[in-house]
Amino acid sequence: MSRRSLAAVSSVLDQAASSATNILVVVLAARLSTAAGFADFSMVYVAFSVLLGLNMAYVGQSTVLVKDAERLGAVCRSALGFTAAAAAAAGAVLAAVGALLPGDAGAAFLALGLVLPAVLLQDGLRYCFSALRRPERALAADALRLACAVAALLVQPAGSAPGRLVLAWGLSALPALALGLLLLRPYVRGARADLRPYLRRGHLGQRFAVEFAVGNGASQLAVLGLGVFATPLAVGALRGATTVFGPLNVLFNSANAFGPPVVGRASGKRGVIRLTAAMGAALAVLGAAWGAALYALPDSVGRRLLGDTWQAASALLPATGAQYAVMGLGTCALLTLRVLSPKATLSLQVVFSLLSVGFLLGGYALFGVAGAAWGLALGSAAKAAAAWLRAARLPVP
Repeated sequence: MSRRSLAAVSSVLDQAASSATNILVVVLAARLSTAAGFADFSMVYVAFSVLLGLNMAYVGQSTVLVKDAERLGAVCRSALGFTAAAAAAAGAVLAAVGALLPGDAGAAFLALGLVLPAVLLQDGLRYCFSALRRPERALAADALRLACAVAALLVQPAGSAPGRLVLAWGLSALPALALGLLLLRPYVRGARADLRPYLRRGHLGQRFAVEFAVGNGASQLAVLGLGVFATPLAVGALRGATTVFGPLNVLFNSANAFGPPVVGRASGKRGVIRLTAAMGAALAVLGAAWGAALYALPDSVGRRLLGDTWQAASALLPATGAQYAVMGLGTCALLTLRVLSPKATLSLQVVFSLLSVGFLLGGYALFGVAGAAWGLALGSAAKAAAAWLRAARLPVP
């Protein structure tokens, strides 16, 4: 296997390990908690997910775009230094909030504040290894993280308080953090950290953080808006249909997180577009094929996946399959812009994320739940088309 192929496989496997960790943590917490305890754990985990996404956008995305090999050691050390400082500050705020809140919810937020620096630093190592083109080292650390997180939660007694579960999950990151730092050491030895660029106005991560906030906010707004007009069954059907496309999310996240260093090696604008267009076409075909395979599943198998939600969700699979097919094209179009013109993505994300909300609500008003699903597909298609058009119009260097 060539070095490039090994890197691609390692990147996908690493993203799969990270996604599996997040999924299994929630599943195990649900099994170990009471209904009220899991509600408190879920609130804390949502808060963590938002902070994780912001750190990925602000620090991680700007790190993987660095092309100067001589600067990578200093960039990685600086990225981890800033992550540690920001996580410590956010953790102190969460701990203070947790100390003021009563009951199990307060204890859970307090626990998150204590472990936040460790879990964010461990995740931040992934982007350093991506920038260094050593994703196999990220895979080693994240595989250990997965094993430790599952083991730490499996030994907890049934009915554990959410604060205890958060502590167990957070402290289980320490072995993977230690391994990651050990694997990173040869690349950052002698380099000096400089946190000032992250605080300056115009830092690229600021734009990516706004993109994350807009995209995440638009998604939450879409669910909230649909919940106002639709029935709980409609919301459950849409979420169920999206859930069974989880493996494709792993590939899309891999393209976003680890694609820039690989694509950046292509020769010029034409080389970058050829490579990302081929990637987008492959993801589009895979999305359509995955949707067709799910649609062909017998109801008995589908019910094992989603239970009673399967009947409503299965009717939406053609629309969701179409959405994921065009999302593959759109993901690679945005990847093209990230490499060639990083500042060009913000306006696209803002406009078309909000447009997708409009299509979702308009589709539901006209055609019910199926219309909402097709509205999401139309929004994704519009974003993909606009992103490729923007990429094609970029000047050739």
